[in-house]
Amino acid sequence: MNYHHGLTFIIPEESSPSNQVYDAAHLYLPTIHLINSSTRTIRVTKTPRRETVKLAIESGEQVPDTFDGIDLNWLYVVEKHPSGCVDRRFELTFQKEHKDKIMTFYLAYVVRRSEAIKQESKILNLRNINTYDEVEFEHPATFETIAMEPSLKRKIIKDLERFVSRREFYKKVGKAWKRGYLLYGPPGTGKSSLIAAIANYLKFDVFELELDAIDSDSELKRALLSTTNRSILVIEDIDCSVNKDKENRFTLSGLLNFMDGLWSSCGDERIIVFTTNHKDRLDPVLLRPGRMDVHIHMSYCTPSAFRILASNYLGVEDLDRHPLYGEIAGLLESTKVTPADVCEDFLRKNDDDVVDDDDDEVDVDAALERVAKFLKLRKLEGANNIDEPETQEEEKAGNGSESE
Repeated sequence: MNYHHGLTFIIPEESSPSNQVYDAAHLYLPTIHLINSSTRTIRVTKTPRRETVKLAIESGEQVPDTFDGIDLNWLYVVEKHPSGCVDRRFELTFQKEHKDKIMTFYLAYVVRRSEAIKQESKILNLRNINTYDEVEFEHPATFETIAMEPSLKRKIIKDLERFVSRREFYKKVGKAWKRGYLLYGPPGTGKSSLIAAIANYLKFDVFELELDAIDSDSELKRALLSTTNRSILVIEDIDCSVNKDKENRFTLSGLLNFMDGLWSSCGDERIIVFTTNHKDRLDPVLLRPGRMDVHIHMSYCTPSAFRILASNYLGVEDLDRHPLYGEIAGLLESTKVTPADVCEDFLRKNDDDVVDDDDDEVDVDAALERVAKFLKLRKLEGANNIDEPETQEEEKAGNGSESE
């Protein structure tokens, strides 16, 4: 396609913040005339979760498009430098006389179409902000399957729905459209599963930030600005990360400035989730509304949560009728075990400590007998350690990287 009076827009890939037009073009272009007379190579991928293959443009390929009678041509360019850096960009060429219409209407159309395509595909992404690694987010957790008190689930869902429906309210009162959640409780209580359930419910991408890998406030700012709208930013073990090493390390004030300072308004419809095993170790300034708006205690396994797990793992819907349930419910109310402990026990075929998740046949009676035996043993261990301070138990539970 020849353009005697052509104009070319250079649309580079950027990370802090990301270039919305570049990201939109990646989604939009494979849906139009990707295969044409000049096409030489196309990248084809498919994951188990996708029903169809995914097409993507390779470097040097051109894709023509038409908008309101205007002919346009997209070119994808990838340049590798001796230093190891890689520059990626789209080049959009058209007749110069249409510049205003392309800038005002066409690029906005591409962004809108990309957002619609993303929602239609229902494929979410999980990205590590520190390494820029990105994979499709395929966690199966939903609000129906996570082991949590039904009343707490309803409160969380209600809060989420209220948040995403209040764009005009946040604009009216002059506040950034974001929501902060603190998930706290012992390891194994389902913090990661709840984050996944929220992402699947809202269809939000997930960004994971490892604070221990951040060396300065400016690096923290660049990392946080790489997140996108309609996303969840996850910062795990917040109590272990802030101000632990005062040399070459970001500060608490740097994190607070992003949470509710001027930079907090750089994006819409964002959720920030913090996790900790020890809420009491957090600086009180982190806990106030506007930073961590909703505090969710992830507790040990309760009878209600156990019923959900039994339904998920054993296929039992009328657990109340089973002769062992009353005993198990009583043990759960007096014994500290996490949902993860129960799940692991459900996966055992016998008492030989071998976990087996390949056998679809489940002996419900045997499984519940093992759980009852496990709970009795755990209760006995707790009674033997009754003289130990509870703070020591918490310290023991949280001294590693096992947190959900």
